[in-house]
Amino acid sequence: MTQARAANPGVEVRWQAGTLEVPGTAGPLALRQCQPVSQAVCAQVVIAAAIGVPQRFYAAFAQWLAAHGYAVTTFDYRGHAESLHGPLRQVRADSRDWAADCAAVAQHVRAQAPGLPVLWVGHSVGAQLPGMSAQPLPIDGMLCVASGSGYWRDNAPPTRRKVLLWWYGIAPLLTALHGCLPGRRWGLVGDLPAGVLWQWRQWCLHPNYGIGVVGEPLRTAYAAARYPLHAFSIDDEMMSWRSTTSLVSWYRHCPSRVERLHAVHVPAGRIGHFGFFRAEMEGVLWPRALAVLERWRDRAQAMTPRGQPYPERRSTVTKMDPGAGSPQPGQGELFSETACYEHPASP
Repeated sequence: MTQARAANPGVEVRWQAGTLEVPGTAGPLALRQCQPVSQAVCAQVVIAAAIGVPQRFYAAFAQWLAAHGYAVTTFDYRGHAESLHGPLRQVRADSRDWAADCAAVAQHVRAQAPGLPVLWVGHSVGAQLPGMSAQPLPIDGMLCVASGSGYWRDNAPPTRRKVLLWWYGIAPLLTALHGCLPGRRWGLVGDLPAGVLWQWRQWCLHPNYGIGVVGEPLRTAYAAARYPLHAFSIDDEMMSWRSTTSLVSWYRHCPSRVERLHAVHVPAGRIGHFGFFRAEMEGVLWPRALAVLERWRDRAQAMTPRGQPYPERRSTVTKMDPGAGSPQPGQGELFSETACYEHPASP
């Protein structure tokens, strides 16, 4: 257990490492939890990582949320980073297994404090996986950051121009040679089990991504989710607006909103696929996420039973300039454009 002074002046937070046993895994999942020391916890947050990204990448954001009263849990999927037990080439896991990991973590966090809302922050694949779970996650809202369908034609232009070389050349060659993807050694994505890589490749080459390959079981799983969803679409070299809205459409029974954020006052003038969680975004982007989480936190008591959506049937498409009208959660003057697409939960 370690203590650290968070970005909020005078606020101390506590880190604690833990593990979680999940059936079917070669060893427990590695968890890290951060929470405030001297103030009450208002809600719990789980941060689910992008593919190939270790949980420690999200430490600064987790610590910042803890300084605002949240108990934050990060974790590594089975066969990855601190949850790797034994040689990577011997790991038998795919995305559906990682979805089971997400469900196990959500249930674990819910059981730790049944009276507190549980909110999910999914980065990239971390927002895809909850919808693949055999049972809907017991959460009160999901914030999707730089996430969307992985279909290659829907990738943002910088990635789309070279992605076929990756899927037809580099990725399959390295995986066939090593029995896994040793991406970190080559500066590519990260280290991945072979099952994750091969499945990811197959899905990214299909226009309907995983649903197009797996079919009705996956479509049904996404449709079973009932928690509210808010997606940030940013100036991302990987995910386009089209890919993000595709992801949201899979969660067709979730009250949802997609918000496009163009940052003005950020380092290098752009955010990028990984930039949202970097420490230098603390004063620029993180308050936008906090606004969304606080909305769900405050409304969670109206969600009955826990994990089901609050009554909301609005359907709007809005264009809003900075500073015009009453800002919605996540909007602010630091963004040159905010365009929101919202659709209601289906009856």
